[in-house]
Amino acid sequence: MSGRFLQAGPRDARVRCLLAHGAGAGMDTPFMNVTAALLAERDIATLRFEFAYMAGRRSGGPRKPPPKAERLVEEYRAAVAAALAEAEKGAAEGSARLVVGGKSMGGRVASLIAGELHASGRIAGLVCLGYPFHPPGKPEQLRTAHLKDLTCPTLIVQGERDPFGSCAEAEALAAVGSFAPAIRFHWAGDGDHDLGPRGGSGFTRKGNLAAAAAAVAAWCRTL
Repeated sequence: MSGRFLQAGPRDARVRCLLAHGAGAGMDTPFMNVTAALLAERDIATLRFEFAYMAGRRSGGPRKPPPKAERLVEEYRAAVAAALAEAEKGAAEGSARLVVGGKSMGGRVASLIAGELHASGRIAGLVCLGYPFHPPGKPEQLRTAHLKDLTCPTLIVQGERDPFGSCAEAEALAAVGSFAPAIRFHWAGDGDHDLGPRGGSGFTRKGNLAAAAAAVAAWCRTL
C-alpha cells in the first residue's frame, strides 16, 4: 500500500491503470488481486483504491450501502489527481500514460468522467471490467446513455453471459447506435460477471482472466 493506493506492477511501467472496486466488495477481492497480478506480468502497473463507504467498512464503521454512481464521481476525480501527483515524483513514472476504470460499478463511475479527463489530457483511456449495463433481471433500466457520445478510447471486458449485460444484449444495443466508435469489447467465453464460465463450456476462469489481461495490455499499447 502506498498512501491511498494498493499498487502492483513495475514502477517504470509505460501504462498505469487506476482501478476502483465494484459495489459490494473492496479493492482486494480475488478478482482484483488476480487481475492486478496478470497485468503486472504484462508490464501494466495498477493502482487500486476504495471509495469512502467501502473504506469505512474496514475501519469498523456501519455497513452502508453504496451511493449512486453519480455521487462517487468527485471521489474518483480525487483519486485521479492523487495518481497523477504520485506519477510526477519521478521522470520515468511521470512519462507513463494513465488509464482509468474499475470492476463493475467502479468502471461505471470512471466512465462518467472519462470523456472530460481524456479531453483535458489527464488520461489516455478507460477500461471497464464487467460493465453494469443494467441491474440483473432488469434490462429496461439501462445505464448506457452516456456511452453513445463517449470520446475517450474505451475497452469493455465482459463475460458473454454476464447478468448485468450479456453479449447478445450488447450486440442489440450496438445495432441501435448505443455505443460510441471509441468503445471496443473483449468477450470472455461463457463468462459471468467475474468472467467465470460454466463447467463443460470449454472455457476456464483462469484462461478467461489471462485472456482478459492480455487484451487489456494489448489495447493499452495502442493508446
